[in-house]
Amino acid sequence: MQVLSRLFFTLVVLCACCILYFLMCPHLCSSLCWLSCQPREEKEGRLQRSFKTALFEGYISVPDGKPLAQVPCRQCAVVSSSGQMLGSHSGKEIDTKECVLRMNQAPTQGYEEDVGRRSTLRVVSHTSIPLLLRNQSYFFKQSYDTTYIIWGPPRLMRREKIGLVYRMLAKVKEMYPALRLYTLTEQMMAHCDELFQLETGKNRMKSGSFLSTGWFTMVLAMELCEQIFVFGMVSENHCKDRNQPLVPYHYFEKGRLDECQMYQVHEQAARGGHRFITEKAIFSRWAKKRNIIFTHPSWSDG
Repeated sequence: MQVLSRLFFTLVVLCACCILYFLMCPHLCSSLCWLSCQPREEKEGRLQRSFKTALFEGYISVPDGKPLAQVPCRQCAVVSSSGQMLGSHSGKEIDTKECVLRMNQAPTQGYEEDVGRRSTLRVVSHTSIPLLLRNQSYFFKQSYDTTYIIWGPPRLMRREKIGLVYRMLAKVKEMYPALRLYTLTEQMMAHCDELFQLETGKNRMKSGSFLSTGWFTMVLAMELCEQIFVFGMVSENHCKDRNQPLVPYHYFEKGRLDECQMYQVHEQAARGGHRFITEKAIFSRWAKKRNIIFTHPSWSDG
């Protein structure tokens, strides 16, 4: 009888403690009730990011063709490959963002102070694949936690009648089975062309234009990220100011054609040119509708 009485008393005390815990926890921010002490929006955001993985249908894996499964990011850093990054000291700020998007073969090693260390996703042009293969140890062995998104024309990326670039990607995947490797679908490539025509009134192919890797990166970022911080990208008016200091087109290729010269050559090309300046004017319009902030340099500074 005494044993039953003690057991009953223990259960009563435990129930009372549980009730007291739930009543007091929101008001006493101890380590035991950490989640309850978070602001409501932050708590919901953490729970959402912890448990909800979204499927991005426009990006499919090599070789099995499954859509990209990725937890959406609250804050993203889109890091330009521009020489504007040199001396920016943005590395620590970039690495604080939940997701970091980089482009093509732009390295972090040796430039950490300016561009940071982390790479969540890397958007790569089909023309840059050989450049990544030259440094496989850096890109595919050390960057095992990076997701690679490859874009290119359908004739080179086809899976049925295997295109040249897709064949190359399939071999890379065989060499590095753990590599997270994706390509844009033909539908997503067409969608990006339609966006260009919607914004410019021009058919991309008829106008002789090639979309840049920056374009595909921004489109992905707007799907993936709630807030986008763009580092090292200049505005469409930047190169009109002749007093701007010269910077290399890529921060890791010093001594090459400077950025503004490259932009102007491509903008004026009759065929086969990236419309860098036009794209930046479009990004500026997107920033007025979406949560996009341009920094280092700030676009408010021109």
